[in-house]
Amino acid sequence: MPTQPIDQRSAWRDLASHAGTMRERHLRDLFEAEPSRHLRFTRSAAGLTLDLSKQRWSAETLTRLLALAEQADVPGAIQRLLGGERVNLSEDRPALHTALRLPQDASLVVEGEDLVPGVHRTLDRMETMVERFHTGQWRGATGRAIRDVVNLGVGGSDLGPLMVTHALSDYRLRDVHRVGVHFASTMDGSQLADCLARLDPETTLFVLSSKSFTTIDTLSNARTARDWLMSRLSGEEGVDAELVMRQHFIGVSASPEKMAEWGIAPAHQLEFWEWVGGRYSLWGGIGLPIALVVGMPRFRELLAGAHALDEHFRTAAPSDNLPVLLALAGVWNVNFLDIRAHSILPYDGRLEYFAAYLEQLEMESNGKSVTAEGREVDYSTCPVLWGQLGPNAQHAFYQLLHQGTQAVECDFIAPLRRYDEVADDATRRHLKGQHRLTLANCFAQSRLLALGDDAIDEPGERPGHKRYRGNQPSTTLLLDELTPATLGALIALYEHKVYVQATIWGINPFDQWGVELGKQIAGETQRILESREGLEAMDASTRALIEAAWAADTNGKAVT
Repeated sequence: MPTQPIDQRSAWRDLASHAGTMRERHLRDLFEAEPSRHLRFTRSAAGLTLDLSKQRWSAETLTRLLALAEQADVPGAIQRLLGGERVNLSEDRPALHTALRLPQDASLVVEGEDLVPGVHRTLDRMETMVERFHTGQWRGATGRAIRDVVNLGVGGSDLGPLMVTHALSDYRLRDVHRVGVHFASTMDGSQLADCLARLDPETTLFVLSSKSFTTIDTLSNARTARDWLMSRLSGEEGVDAELVMRQHFIGVSASPEKMAEWGIAPAHQLEFWEWVGGRYSLWGGIGLPIALVVGMPRFRELLAGAHALDEHFRTAAPSDNLPVLLALAGVWNVNFLDIRAHSILPYDGRLEYFAAYLEQLEMESNGKSVTAEGREVDYSTCPVLWGQLGPNAQHAFYQLLHQGTQAVECDFIAPLRRYDEVADDATRRHLKGQHRLTLANCFAQSRLLALGDDAIDEPGERPGHKRYRGNQPSTTLLLDELTPATLGALIALYEHKVYVQATIWGINPFDQWGVELGKQIAGETQRILESREGLEAMDASTRALIEAAWAADTNGKAVT
């Protein structure tokens, strides 16, 4: 029997009525009425502190939102996710990225199989590979040690490893055979071409990361990489194509058959399970580039931090549960305050790619307009999400945040401690001073967004063009310090936030049929470009664009 739509339940109606009152309240009034409200709306777990006091809500609001979560059966949904039930309804399978970070002594039996041993076999194989690289024992076809690894992937096979390797740059190994890690994802080949221009084929290895091993972007780059290697190495004495493929390629996929057909040796394959979505996959074989940069012990710390947050998610009451509270703040803003934009603003240069990572995680997961039961929704789901490093964004789009016409929810993210490990006293003092400056900017911006002109100690009436209306909601998320463990917890926090929101909205966050349709249509269009057949089936605009591409071909033939 179909479930009652969430917007027809009593808790939703109560919130809609309550929102009419809260829209008239300004954050400055909420702080004046309750000066210690930060204590009411701050929670900590797994090295993270979540301050939700600058959200435009009250204790009554949160009580009503928790009732909504209860009516949506968020507590039951959490247990179903972590217990391995088939929460990915459209593809009829579990979503078990959390299994990838279970400790070795844990057990998770799903449909008669304990998944933990297989997960750790892959981690052990990764560790063996990483040790070979770091000891200079992984050698190319000509016998020289591999010095550069290029990750060929797109989406989750690129954004996650890229983000984490950059975020953990302070943990880059110094006392091993150095391996440079590079990323190439664009199907136009521009990123790969840049890598190939700088790297030595004798000492370069490629990691092909694709769950299906059919992703056209990745395979197109892989073919270019293979041709580059073959053209430069196959003429060397004792070097044949099989040797080049064996020593210069690693595959990460859920399709070992396709990897083998492509020529990747079974010993150089890492398993990727069907029950892990691409955007949730950095915790396993897709994380090989991370392990190459920071080493397997640090990679396991990343997993442990995420697992700590998983346990918090599983055991904490909804009123103290960081992912639940973060999700409810988002639902409140999107569905009841009509705030449809969300900006991610890290105040740490190491988190440069975190906003881009969350763009995929959130918008690919919850950018849906149909419920898991196939019913079109009558309410908003995922907001438009974007962001940039906060110190840079202050000089870019903060003008809109402070004085524009669009309401925007913001997440400010920063580590409390940094540079404690710098040995030189003078340098450490200077860098810690810069860190304090960064924190000052982070705290000041969220305060100004909340309080507006009341945050400014300036006598006299301010002219209109200098006024700040304030009342822009924000969350401040502090890490004790940015370590592999706290980064793992931070990523897991947002993963679970997405799942809680999807549960409330009644949508499936683990499929991406819009993406799949786009790939299908692109393939059909490519065939028309190459064959010059089927143009009549296109709309007038697309026909004109295809004809322009043909006309640009120097030979006047179909583009190939």
